[in-house]
Amino acid sequence: MSGAVPSDFLAQPSIDAGLAKEVQEALDHVEKLLRETVSSSDPLLTEAASHLLSAGGKRFRASLVLLASHFGDPHAPELVRAAAVVELTHVATLYHDDVMDEAELRRGEPSANQRWGNSVAILTGDYVFARASEILADLGTDAVRMQARTFGRLVQGQILETAGPQDGADPLEHYLRVISDKTASLIASSAEFGAMFSRSGPQITRTITRACDALGMAFQLADDILDVAGESSESGKVPGTDLREGVLTLPMLYALRPADAGGAADGRLRELLGRPLDDAETEEALALLRSHTAMEEARRTTREWADQARAELATLPAGPPRAAFEALCDYVVRRTG
Repeated sequence: MSGAVPSDFLAQPSIDAGLAKEVQEALDHVEKLLRETVSSSDPLLTEAASHLLSAGGKRFRASLVLLASHFGDPHAPELVRAAAVVELTHVATLYHDDVMDEAELRRGEPSANQRWGNSVAILTGDYVFARASEILADLGTDAVRMQARTFGRLVQGQILETAGPQDGADPLEHYLRVISDKTASLIASSAEFGAMFSRSGPQITRTITRACDALGMAFQLADDILDVAGESSESGKVPGTDLREGVLTLPMLYALRPADAGGAADGRLRELLGRPLDDAETEEALALLRSHTAMEEARRTTREWADQARAELATLPAGPPRAAFEALCDYVVRRTG
């Protein structure tokens, strides 16, 4: 599971132009630091570690650090490094995810495991995370502790996803816990870093962290819906990837509930969901699921998480930073169609 935000997000009319300009200028510094950080004396390692950074990522988590910093001092010297840390942490997990998922594409390009093999991809992910840790060490023990806690949740989420729900457990609750750990935790930590290092104050820091935790849930739910309803140009991966791999996401889990067994296609859809599919079966499952009422139910759940984020944001000081986060909530919902 992963997702992206359009590169023109900061250019939306609802985003203050001055704020967008400041964030973009800071992102340019983050980008430079990212390139420098993954450079190695070994050409193969430099190429592999630069692979995903060069493949069109939108620096969403880094942007959250910088946006959140505008509730305090956005020129605090730690912010560029903090933004680089969360982005490198995210990228490191992608190398490992692609190995575990046997992914062929990432951000529209051949995945590292397809290009160099699993061993190089795993070691590259380790290297990227190690370089993030080097930067982190200069940001203080609180930042190290917070990042360690977040990374623990990322790993826990991956293990939970790999193991699947235990016998008798609710598959929907298990799925939501997985995305809370795998996706929402780092998105929330990104905002927390931004507020913390900009010295926004403890109340604002706690609020923006809670808001972005809910936003992270909506973000991943939207991405999982997009894997069914979208096109490869939108998501950077082949539509139906989760279906093809037998991964159950929110639309599939809703379609599998007994209460949904009313359509003529439900029986066949149930046969297809939750197991690896060939190309023809994937196309069949996509067609059946796209027309199923479960899709609208999944969209409604995504809106509920975005509304939860908005409710937290509504308690923050009014102004361009809050408006930018509210616009991001609107965008996440729009992605689902």
